[in-house]
Amino acid sequence: MNTNLRNRQAFDISIDTHQQGGSRWFDDDGRLKRTGTVWTASAHIITAVIGSGVLSLAWPIGQLGWIAGPAVMFLFSFVTCYTSTLLSACYRSGDPITGTRNYTYMDAARSNLGGVKVKICGFVQYLNLFGVAIGYTIASSISMMAIKRSNCFHQSGGQDPCHMNAYPYMIAFGIAEILLSQIPGFDQLHWLSLVAAVMSFTYSSIGLGLGIGKVVENKRVMGSLTGISIGTVTQTQKIWRSFQALGDIAFAYSYSMILIEIQDKIKSPPSEAKTMKKATLISVVVTTLVYMFCGCFGYAAFGDMSPRNLLTGFGFYNPYWLLDIANAAVVIHLVGAYQVSCQPLYVFIEKEAAQRFPDSEFISKDIKIPIPGFRPYNLNLFRMIWRTLFVVLTTVISMLLPFFNDIVRLLGALGFWPLTVYFPVEMYIVQKKIPKWSRRWLCLQILSVAFLIITIAAAAGSVAGIVGDLKSIKPFQTSY
Repeated sequence: MNTNLRNRQAFDISIDTHQQGGSRWFDDDGRLKRTGTVWTASAHIITAVIGSGVLSLAWPIGQLGWIAGPAVMFLFSFVTCYTSTLLSACYRSGDPITGTRNYTYMDAARSNLGGVKVKICGFVQYLNLFGVAIGYTIASSISMMAIKRSNCFHQSGGQDPCHMNAYPYMIAFGIAEILLSQIPGFDQLHWLSLVAAVMSFTYSSIGLGLGIGKVVENKRVMGSLTGISIGTVTQTQKIWRSFQALGDIAFAYSYSMILIEIQDKIKSPPSEAKTMKKATLISVVVTTLVYMFCGCFGYAAFGDMSPRNLLTGFGFYNPYWLLDIANAAVVIHLVGAYQVSCQPLYVFIEKEAAQRFPDSEFISKDIKIPIPGFRPYNLNLFRMIWRTLFVVLTTVISMLLPFFNDIVRLLGALGFWPLTVYFPVEMYIVQKKIPKWSRRWLCLQILSVAFLIITIAAAAGSVAGIVGDLKSIKPFQTSY
């Protein structure tokens, strides 16, 4: 059977099922029935949002203080929840129940905005996902080395400096990601997301527990209403650090770039937008509670000296075994978070390749590999080679740029406004046909402009942080 006939049959199925409103096995677009629920969507979101960055939130609260720190965090959580609801309403064009599906964030931008905005949207989205993959590789290697160094310090009684090379740990992480990258899509990632979500709660709980223990040990709450004091840092440093704190918090709440892709795996009825609204609310509330507890108790424990990573603030000693468990949980979580974050990028490249070369068997043909006791695995050569090369590239860049986490923070700051605020607002205005200069239109535009200003400040702070790192960290550094 030739490719054109296969395509024609797929098209016929799509028309048939759309007319019937779907069937027992297929949805209204001719694809296999989606099985995602509010809980699987929540697991994907929590896996993507609660990254190891939760352990660094004591630092931004330390820069902003007890008043501005929690207030900014609540502001970002509210705006993220609200604009994510706007974005989820754009999953279908037209009718929210029977309208045409937009399978990706770019598809939603294309159907609602069109033109050059679609290209800008895609560039920002996929650049952020690429940067996050590199950041996760570096963060995982740091946690793996922390376990090794903790045990080394414990065995030597602190006599051995325990310097080690990051390369083997980055390579080990890369090998794991190469294997897991062959999972075709979000609908097969449920188990990995659930494991990763459990791990995120594990290390967050340990960090929280250690923070509470430190406060009890100190017999007082550290910190101040206005954050780190002048004297500990200069006035200029405090300003830049405050801007950088905005970038940290913005990066911690960035997940809108994969929202549509997660929503595309949700079953209906009820409408996908209604289910995603619940999943977003659950996820953002849970995330904010975890962020507030870890960030605030971390600041209460360390005050002006709050570390960039809460786990490192407790040193390599007691209870070293608990810190080892926390760091192991970070690694396992990042293994899953890497795949959840990269799925939209994987799918985009594979979709583009299939459209450009529709007759290529190398791109479209699946090879069935029998697995005793399980369903046959569909091996796609293009998927295997391209995803492997992607993981290799992110691993190599991670090895060459050990300070890339600060660049990822910059990407997060730059990506928050367009992906979490601007595009959802603009698409929602078009989708709901909100009249220009109406009260609702003005409120949405004010929200967008306000967060543009915040994003610019956060990006400036991130650049200042990168400049500072370049003075103290050399590129191609391999040991710590």
